[in-house]
This record gives sequence, structure tokens and C-alpha cells, in this order.
Amino acid sequence: MLLSRPAALLVLALALALGRPAWADPATTRDAMDRLEETLELRLQDGRIPRDAVAPILLVQAQPRYAASEAWFPTRSIELLEAVFGTGLRLCAACNAPRVYTQSGRMVMQTGPVGLDEVAELDAQSRGDAPAARTAVWLDEVPGGVSIRIVDLATGRVVFAQNIDPTLSEQANSARMATLTEELERRNRGDGLTQAFVDVAVLPGQHISLDWTDQWGRENRNLSGVTLTLVDPVVGIGASHHRATRLFHTMVGAQAVVSLPTALVSAVSADAGELIDPLVTVAGVVRVPFGRSNYGGVLTVSTNGTVGIGISLLNVSLLPVIP
Repeated sequence: MLLSRPAALLVLALALALGRPAWADPATTRDAMDRLEETLELRLQDGRIPRDAVAPILLVQAQPRYAASEAWFPTRSIELLEAVFGTGLRLCAACNAPRVYTQSGRMVMQTGPVGLDEVAELDAQSRGDAPAARTAVWLDEVPGGVSIRIVDLATGRVVFAQNIDPTLSEQANSARMATLTEELERRNRGDGLTQAFVDVAVLPGQHISLDWTDQWGRENRNLSGVTLTLVDPVVGIGASHHRATRLFHTMVGAQAVVSLPTALVSAVSADAGELIDPLVTVAGVVRVPFGRSNYGGVLTVSTNGTVGIGISLLNVSLLPVIP
């Protein structure tokens, strides 16, 4: 198929526009550097990067990717590392320059990436009486953000390595996939999972209960355990069983509860009859989660003639909003 000259020019312009790097934006890199600084501070606080085990730090490379970042990226890298790790920071200016060595009557010139042994040797040649650097840092601008790698010079162990983007979407996706992998392995092993549900149905009838269940089965869609009620019946204890369906992860099940006041009175007097509630109450329960949150809607129907609609807390914590 042949295109006319105007059409060919239009196609070429569209191809250039669509093919242009969408992330070659200094603002994107600056935001990613801010997120990197916050991430490093958090890792220092939680101990995943021991401060005493990384200092002194030798900055081997702060490499911009785009021409728009060449003027400020190395300086911002030094400011970031100094703000996070303090004054124990050195810059290896010779690490990315051509290096000449004379050994055993021969001269060797090397260029390109520098190895850990060379980094340690260059640090020894220039540090004077200062202690040897413990770790080396490579900080690069990448499409969509920045990449950092902190390596122990003595052992070669990677202390910290991560790609950082302005919205931390890569970290969020990694955490989500790690959670899915952990869940899949747990299901393959057949391990149980404890779940707690607090149902508060208030309109038009009232039904308040706490289910403490174990999730089991080939697909872990069965939930069985004990239930405690405060309303309908007033105070009761019993058993519950639910099945998680594929439709919006809706749980359908029932509770069989023994009224404790009625049971106690019946044990004392055979003619007591029903004190407040029947001895046994059976309630059907339907829970519909709200997206991926810890909340959901609940519908209850009991043999006492009580129908209630309310909120269900789908969490082992009674107050999910409080850590």
C-alpha cells in the first residue's frame, strides 16, 4: 500500500510522537529522588539498612540518563545521600575515569565499569588516614525514575537495591505479587487461615455477632468456627459455617447459637420454658465485601423472625481503622 506525501508525513509525525520517551522528564526524576530519600530514611528507621554497617559510604556513580538531567542529577544525588546517611560520604571521582596500573613491569589501562576490588583500591589511594569505605553506591537515572544499588565492599553483599518511581507503583506491584505468591503457596500446602467477622445488623431487626473461623478446603472457600452473639439471642454461643462464592467473594452461611440465659435457667428448672430467647437459634448470614477493604454489607435472617441489614467487619481486629 502506497501513501501520498502528506499522509506519509502524518504517519511519520505520529510515529515520532508515540515513540518519544514518555518518561524523559526532569520533574519525574526529581519526584523519584524525593521518594528515594524517604524510602532510605524508612529503611534506616526499621533497621533494614543498619547505619553503622554502611558508613563510610563511597559514591561510585551518579549517572543521568537524559541530557536534561546532566546539570543537576549528580549534585542532587550527593545531597540526597548526605541528607540520609550524614557526613560519612565520599565521592570517587576516579571510578569512572580511565585507570592506569603498573604491575610487574607492565602498564595496564582500564576503562568502563569499575569492579569492587578497584573501588576498594581507589579508596585506599585517596582516603589518607580516614577509615576505609564500607559500602559503595551506584545511583542511576532510569526510564520513569531512579535506580540505586548499595554494595558491601568487603563481602560483595547487596545491602539495598531498588528501582524507585514517583508513585512507588513498582513497589506496590511487587508487594501485591509477593502477597499473592505467599497465599498460593499456603493454599497448596493446605494450611488453615484464621478469620474473624464482626456482624452488626441494626435495621429493621438487630443481630450482633462475632465469628472466629478457620478457612479451609481445596480452594480455602470454607469457613468454619465458633460464634458469639450479643443480640438475637441476647447472649449466646454456638457454631458457624460459611462458603465463599466467586460472585464478588460473597460469603453465604449460617449460625447455630445456644441462648446462655435460657440454657442456665433450663438447667435449674425444668418448667422454666423460654426465658428470653429459644434455646437454639439458627441464623442465615450473607456477607458482601466492599471491594478489597475490611468492610462489607451483611444480611441476617434468624428463626426468631428477625431480619437485619448492617455492616460486617472482615478483619481479625475489632477496630480495623486503628493499628
